[in-house]
Amino acid sequence: MAVYEYQAIARSSGKRVKGVIDADSPAAARRKLREQDMMPTAVSESFGGGGAKPAGRARSANGSGKAPAGGFGRVPQHEVSVMTRQMAVLLQAGMPLVEALSALIEQTANVRLKKIIYDIRDRVNTGARMADALGAHRRVFSELYINMVGAGEASGALEQVLFRLADMQERQVRLSRRLRSTMMYPAFMAVVGVSVVSFMMVVIVPKITALFDKQGRELPAITDFLIGVSRFVGNYWPALVLAVVGSFALWRMWVRRPAGRLQWDRLKLRAPLYGPLYVKIISGRIARTLGTMLSSGLTMMTALEVVKSVVGNAVIESSMEDVKANVRRGKDLAVPLREMGVFPSMMLSMIELGQRSGELEGMLLKVADTYDDEVEMSVDGLVSLLEPAMIVVMALIVGFLVIAILLPIMDMSSGF
Repeated sequence: MAVYEYQAIARSSGKRVKGVIDADSPAAARRKLREQDMMPTAVSESFGGGGAKPAGRARSANGSGKAPAGGFGRVPQHEVSVMTRQMAVLLQAGMPLVEALSALIEQTANVRLKKIIYDIRDRVNTGARMADALGAHRRVFSELYINMVGAGEASGALEQVLFRLADMQERQVRLSRRLRSTMMYPAFMAVVGVSVVSFMMVVIVPKITALFDKQGRELPAITDFLIGVSRFVGNYWPALVLAVVGSFALWRMWVRRPAGRLQWDRLKLRAPLYGPLYVKIISGRIARTLGTMLSSGLTMMTALEVVKSVVGNAVIESSMEDVKANVRRGKDLAVPLREMGVFPSMMLSMIELGQRSGELEGMLLKVADTYDDEVEMSVDGLVSLLEPAMIVVMALIVGFLVIAILLPIMDMSSGF
């Protein structure tokens, strides 16, 4: 079957609707829409090829037959986690995989994700493994996700693996939302403060200082300094904006280079205040990924290979090859991790304890829970310090402006 995008008019309400539907041909798609009490106005094939042979449909330009990774675009992580949990529930209820994917299509509101599930179902329906079908959409499903699904298929415990994946994704989404919401107020305060000061320097201060110029009196040094800054900002603000934008663009270009990214990631690990928090975030991410994958039946070497794709730091990624090599030679996991000199001692001690007790998977998940909680508390603490610091800085700036303006006014009034 192929997948078609449609626009139609619902006969019951008269409203225009659009979506996707699978059918053998455009005529069959229109027929199915009419059976659903809709009058189709436009039907077009969604994936640019036939649906019966997904491998042929997704054939790349070089004829390799591989689908372009992420050809359907990105999907929000929370929607992927919802889809994962729904699939796990359906499989646990005894529904076959293809039928479960068909049911997910009906339950999914996101059109992009719906197209992806259509494609996955077509591939599975023609004999492909679920993990291979997911592998055609690597912009949506991570290496961790694909490998864990493959392990679940091999062990016959796909629904349990999907539940673990859903739990992990939901916790990551909650943590990301928590961090974003916590930083929203300081960011808003910073934007408002910069905007107010810029407005005063460009609009208000020049009008007030024009009065001083008419008097022809000698102004205090602080007022002369304010007038000079105001005129500089007013005359050269386009150049200042261009300099800021250009600096950001140059920084982005530098970070995209391997050497630049390595230096930048090293700076993040060593940065005061932020560095320890960043290490905790990475430690929790590594521990949760390893624990989840090992508990799902993957080998240590496979898990370590996947961990490289979720770390997000070039310094640690480059060191993971040494960790893999040492583990392959028979060393305990904690030994090469300790040699990196990055991870907290508590994490390393708990990994050592987990290896000695034979409960490494559970210990890694406990480490991840611990550091996720610590990250939330650390962010709350930093924000509680950041807010009064921003207020003090704004008070100093406003105080400087007020004093610089009031001093000559008071001097002028005393002269009368």
